[in-house]
Amino acid sequence: MADAAALVDKYLEYVRVEKRLAARTVELYALDLQKLQGFAAQAQVELLAVRNPHIRRWVAQMHSGGRSGRGIALILSGWRGFYTWLGRQGLIASNPVQDVRSPKAPKPLPKALGVDDAVQFADFQSDDDPWLEARDAAMVELLYGSGLRVSELTGLDVEASGAARGWVDMQAAEAHVLGKGSKRRSVPVGKTAMRALERWLALRGPMGTVAGGPVHATQENAARALFTGRNGTRLTAQSVWQRLKRRSLQSGISTPVHPHMLRHSFASHVLQSSGDLRAVQELLGHANITTTQVYTRLDFQHLAKAYDLAHPRARVKGSSSKS
Repeated sequence: MADAAALVDKYLEYVRVEKRLAARTVELYALDLQKLQGFAAQAQVELLAVRNPHIRRWVAQMHSGGRSGRGIALILSGWRGFYTWLGRQGLIASNPVQDVRSPKAPKPLPKALGVDDAVQFADFQSDDDPWLEARDAAMVELLYGSGLRVSELTGLDVEASGAARGWVDMQAAEAHVLGKGSKRRSVPVGKTAMRALERWLALRGPMGTVAGGPVHATQENAARALFTGRNGTRLTAQSVWQRLKRRSLQSGISTPVHPHMLRHSFASHVLQSSGDLRAVQELLGHANITTTQVYTRLDFQHLAKAYDLAHPRARVKGSSSKS
């Protein structure tokens, strides 16, 4: 494979001198091309004779060997550049790497709290001033108790109006929200969340004011907002994230909690208890049930963990037989 080695050296000299790539980048290219030469040697094929099926086979080998999709993508990028250069030299007719893509990385499972942690977090009462504590507790109860998105939460108004994006019907114990794609849906609000909302509304003050004085909001819709800051303006998603993170640290939860984690926890816990995927889909406002099916994987993880902890056969490290 002397000719192949000479081609590789010439290409590396090209990227180092003419393209002026960093020394570390050139080093990584060299490692990728060593890997290419190794695959070609095993397949007993010259580098100039490598074809698309060879590349696809080697990608499959790397993937089955445990290399990540991102790692394979970087290797393919190096190979693709090498064969592009060979084509410009008139040494090959087509680039065998051109249409090859790395395997997609598996979509990570959404992070959800365990039931005990979720209840601990929802029940926690901070030492913040009562106004902030009442507001934050009501937000947590709606996020975890009704599975709202943070944008749906911050879009809630105190009462229904023609301009309202969403509101809570205190008589019917329902939240009416505007979800993705401007789709409206209604979700039940549990008794605990209703009590938290009643406490918050008592402290929030009548519409257009907060406890202690008038709202100094520049926008009319800020005065209608269910959840406001001290200055009377509608609470932002970023503020909700910050408040939940602070609250999770105070409550002793091992992982920082964010709004979508509470939505994931809501979905996972409802599915664990009911097994009704369609109901979870409607509660979350998913247009396609395949989006909701990710929670079945979370549910299986929960069952597998319970099995590992509880079933005597799961704890057997080895077995012996007696005749």
